[in-house]
Amino acid sequence: LGSFADTAAVVAGLDLVISADTAVLHLAGAMGRPTWGLLPFVPDWRWGLSGEATPWYDSLRLYRQPALGDWPSVVTRVAADLGRIAKG
Repeated sequence: LGSFADTAAVVAGLDLVISADTAVLHLAGAMGRPTWGLLPFVPDWRWGLSGEATPWYDSLRLYRQPALGDWPSVVTRVAADLGRIAKG
């Protein structure tokens, strides 16, 4: 991709964005695209310390580490939810 506008064009065409806390996560949320954010146990202040929702982006669902360094359980939850969507 040559620019952030190119990234926005790609995001606009996606049914779902799954991302760690990156500029793409914020872009997708700001664009109102369905977005799942993967957060560490101690996230940036703007995400708060609990919950799946955020006041910043209505289209964003948060997946939080339940313990420091526990990415496997986060990915397992994301995979299960993605599987449910895929089944319709």
